[in-house]
Amino acid sequence: MTAISVLDLVPVRSDQTTADAISATLALARVADEVGARRYWLAEHHNMPAVAATNAPLLMALVAAATSRVRVGSGGVMLPNHSPLVVAEQVALLEAAFPGRVDVGIGRAPGSDPVTSHLLRRGSTGDGVDTFDADVATLAALVQPDGVQVRVGSSAYPLRATPRAVSAPQLWLLGSSSYSAQLAGRLGLPYVFAHHFAGQGTNEAVALYRDTFVPSETLAEPRTIAVANVAVAPTAEEARRLALPQVRSMWRLRSGMTLEPQELVEDAEAAPLPSAADAPLEAMTSSWIVGDPAQAAEQVRDLARRLGTDEIMVQPVAGATRGTPADRSPAREQTLRLLAEALA
Repeated sequence: MTAISVLDLVPVRSDQTTADAISATLALARVADEVGARRYWLAEHHNMPAVAATNAPLLMALVAAATSRVRVGSGGVMLPNHSPLVVAEQVALLEAAFPGRVDVGIGRAPGSDPVTSHLLRRGSTGDGVDTFDADVATLAALVQPDGVQVRVGSSAYPLRATPRAVSAPQLWLLGSSSYSAQLAGRLGLPYVFAHHFAGQGTNEAVALYRDTFVPSETLAEPRTIAVANVAVAPTAEEARRLALPQVRSMWRLRSGMTLEPQELVEDAEAAPLPSAADAPLEAMTSSWIVGDPAQAAEQVRDLARRLGTDEIMVQPVAGATRGTPADRSPAREQTLRLLAEALA
């Protein structure tokens, strides 16, 4: 059976505060736990009006405390924004508190605009990309219970993320290009392809990852997941309607327009996009999974078959209608429930 996992950007709707959006995420995480999702990952984005996921480890702690079974992870920590030691300390504490339930998905993108990225990196002139390979390797070593030995002059200096670890979080590499696929293969790490926004090149990237994979101490064989935008409702027509706010948000993002909190469905319907958007939107959403339960389940299974994986990560993109409780996202919860039932 194809397993599902969840990627959550903690979207903020026009009728929500940040507190509301976090409450809705915790409710969605409980549904994921209930329906047997394998993982629940939180993203890292900065200074975006429609996204509250600015700090993945902090959100991971909240979600892990609100659930009992599902693995909790980052999707991902944008490593160029952070010191590998700081990330290692954060996730090592999470692993100690929730042993066997912590994943660390690592990304290379900034997750923000250039000004915000500059400030996150404390004014550094570099973008962190040039040291990414080494930083990933350092983080992979630091999250292990024995830590690393740092050379200080003629002496070895022991460095551990936490004093008495008995287990380690699982490290994953995220990406949407041949670069990330090859790096994950070379380091012997499991690989997550961002199918939800790349759309194209998924099969090629995963094949390249498998071809370049070198077994490591933590992973003997290639392991991969793809992320897909998914909206499921009792009818395909309703699913397409619920996906409309996310479609419009993606159009604004790709078109360089001012970003806003996510619209309600009725507001999105009342302001149709120009006809010039039709072709780009068709290309943009062609990889999305939007439909009734049977249609969605078959598309999820087909994607898993093509990639040779038993797991697909779902980003629930169903929006909210007017009158929806501000602290819930019922259409996103419905997407998980209906898809899990159909796959079972």
